[in-house]
Amino acid sequence: MKITDIEPQRKKDRVNIYIDHKFAFGLSLELKYIYDLKIDKDIDDDFIENVLKEEEARKAINTALNFLSYRQRSEREIRNKLKEKGYEKDYIERAIYFCKNQNYIDDESFAVNFVKDKINLNKFGTQRLKRELILKGIDGDIIESVLVEEDDDEYERALQIATKKYSTYKDDDKNKIYRKLGGFLQRKGYSFDIVNKILKELLD
Repeated sequence: MKITDIEPQRKKDRVNIYIDHKFAFGLSLELKYIYDLKIDKDIDDDFIENVLKEEEARKAINTALNFLSYRQRSEREIRNKLKEKGYEKDYIERAIYFCKNQNYIDDESFAVNFVKDKINLNKFGTQRLKRELILKGIDGDIIESVLVEEDDDEYERALQIATKKYSTYKDDDKNKIYRKLGGFLQRKGYSFDIVNKILKELLD
């Protein structure tokens, strides 16, 4: 088999490869140069297979990088996105390896920043933070090490949002406020002990 024509696609970084005067496949311009593809070059099926595998692997990597460009992601989030896009396991592993090697995926750093953001923006408690991190696929040891640093401030954080919320319940009776405020704090992820202590402080 022989390459008989190489023509540019509308996308400037891609080309179409023709073998024996028939369209064979599209390819990135980068891989054209890497594999030294040129007119009259003799190739075989194994060569084509290797080129197309590399093309698919690089597509998976670019998909991961594009997903990461919006915000930091956990490894599980990247894996799920690549599965959703239909990439096979080998290409997913290649993309994950590349991103980890370049420090684009770092679950510990992700967990630290995720917790800071959720505390600052949503005032979440430890239990809610733990559930959210588990859903993101973060390892249990990382979760524990990240959350242990937030334990000291948790009560004050809960008291702050509870006091603010309490001010909106002025027209409700005490039992109704107790249920509403307790439910609010539990949904935010605060423990029973913290919720109970705050309810007593504000309502007793």
